[in-house]
Amino acid sequence: MKEKKTYAELMKSRNTQKTEENGVTILDIYIQMVLDEALYKQRLTFLREEIDKALDQRDEKRFNDLSAQYAEHCLHQS
Repeated sequence: MKEKKTYAELMKSRNTQKTEENGVTILDIYIQMVLDEALYKQRLTFLREEIDKALDQRDEKRFNDLSAQYAEHCLHQS
């Protein structure tokens, strides 16, 4: 009977885990991108919620500070 290879063995045999010179795999880069995107979206959600609270409380200074952070955050991502 033929031996069945595990998923990890198949991945290694296809050289999909190629590393760059510094030892980082493509998978590592992809994972980092996913984490960065999740953190970015979470930060925007937090800022929107806090901006809404500042508006409800009529806190102009906090609104301006949070709005500036929101705008800066959006500019750095695009």
